[in-house]
Amino acid sequence: MSNANRSSIQLAVIGGTGKEGSGLALRWANAGYSVITGSRDREKAERVSTELNRLLGTETIRGLSNEQAAAQATIVIITVPYTAHQTTLESIREAVQGKIVVDVTVPIAPPRVTEVVLPKGRTAAEEAQAILGDDARVVSAFQNVSAVHLKDPAYTVQCDVLITGDDENARREVIALAEAIGLRGIDAGPLANAIVAESLTPVLLGINRRYGTKDAGLHITNLKSRKEV
Repeated sequence: MSNANRSSIQLAVIGGTGKEGSGLALRWANAGYSVITGSRDREKAERVSTELNRLLGTETIRGLSNEQAAAQATIVIITVPYTAHQTTLESIREAVQGKIVVDVTVPIAPPRVTEVVLPKGRTAAEEAQAILGDDARVVSAFQNVSAVHLKDPAYTVQCDVLITGDDENARREVIALAEAIGLRGIDAGPLANAIVAESLTPVLLGINRRYGTKDAGLHITNLKSRKEV
């Protein structure tokens, strides 16, 4: 996809003032997408957007409230902590009907962030689908991408992205989002499989601690071209 085509796609990164959200926002803006960072505090979103634009040397990122960002977006990306997941989704529910919603949220229970937590709805992504309803096309992705180097566009992040969702076309579009920022998107099947990517995140955090690194990631070996199934 050319930069001209990407610029016609409006991405809203809800929770875009955090480390993961702002890093992804910067990468997508650098790849040619129109990007909005969303926050409960619009002034904070505007401030972070100004900082990101300064890093890029452009004016391609805007800051709005979560609700405004979701309403203006073509694709909505959720990068909030799990403690804010439900309330955030409820606040943007009407604005995301008919849209792709990419859920990056991981259920983690501090301070034991290296232990897998399964929420009442089994996964954050499945809870998102239940909250938003069937007209929202929920896709789970990007949970295993470390935020450490995201704000350095020259740095190649070595991590595959497991992408799950019940809408195959939506999965393909999110694979394109991954590939646009130098990541390899892997079609990992239906939304129920999000349990794997979400559960891998605390495992990777534990690996970081035990092996003295900050950006352990996932790589799927021996892949050939994707087969139609």
